[in-house]
Amino acid sequence: MKRVAVTGAAGRVGTLLRPLLRSHFEHLSLIDLQEPDELGENENFVRADFTKLDEATAALKDIDGVVHLAGIASGTDMNAILHANVLGTYNLYEAARINKVQRVVYASSNHATGFYPRGQLVSPLDPMRPDSPYGLSKCWGELVAGLYYDTSGIRSLSIRIGNAGTYPNSERSIAIWISARDLAQLVRIGLSHPLIAATVVYGVSDTEEMWWENDLATRLGYQPQDRPRDHALIEEGSEGPVALTFQGGGFCEINHDGTIRMRDAEGLAKSLETVE
Repeated sequence: MKRVAVTGAAGRVGTLLRPLLRSHFEHLSLIDLQEPDELGENENFVRADFTKLDEATAALKDIDGVVHLAGIASGTDMNAILHANVLGTYNLYEAARINKVQRVVYASSNHATGFYPRGQLVSPLDPMRPDSPYGLSKCWGELVAGLYYDTSGIRSLSIRIGNAGTYPNSERSIAIWISARDLAQLVRIGLSHPLIAATVVYGVSDTEEMWWENDLATRLGYQPQDRPRDHALIEEGSEGPVALTFQGGGFCEINHDGTIRMRDAEGLAKSLETVE
């Protein structure tokens, strides 16, 4: 990968990642609706709206790989999510196909599996269990990545990012936080590892709380350098019973009626055996 595009480059995560990526690649093309601050010598800015396929296609001309960070992290505004996260991600992959882009690193989210209970070890191979319209849109993005690998050979690493804040500020974020340099490491793996296909991993630093089985990331060479508790600054806050039960936290409370329900596949299988 020589020329790498970063969509959503002016956003919070893009701003954290840029200094850690530009020394590894010949050129970074920063794509957003607003210009990022302080462009480096090997960076240029491209203003493009990825809800418009023609703009997305023009923005990815002569690009080798893409880090797709653009999107809306709101849990509720479905119209905005449909435009930015659903249509925008589809157009990203279609523009990549047209331009023969080889690689995409897709910023997925832990909210794609947010309705698993806290403490349950979840693998990227387990069924998706989104906790919100935002989580649904990230499931869509992972499926789009799979479609374009199957049809066009575009290799993608979907990173289900936990919490990419500057520091962990709650007990939940300690369980899921990823530092900028650990996330940058995963991004570089996604852009370079020869065995990436339509691959999904979790984006989390070296946490003691085991919510996610991330052995695949380790086998791809991921070696997190930071421990969330070493960087934590806990802030006051409160979570309701639903948020405290599930991995997605407050996102699980969106439109929730307050009744906590569990999906017990093992119990269902036993019940079906009894009926048979």
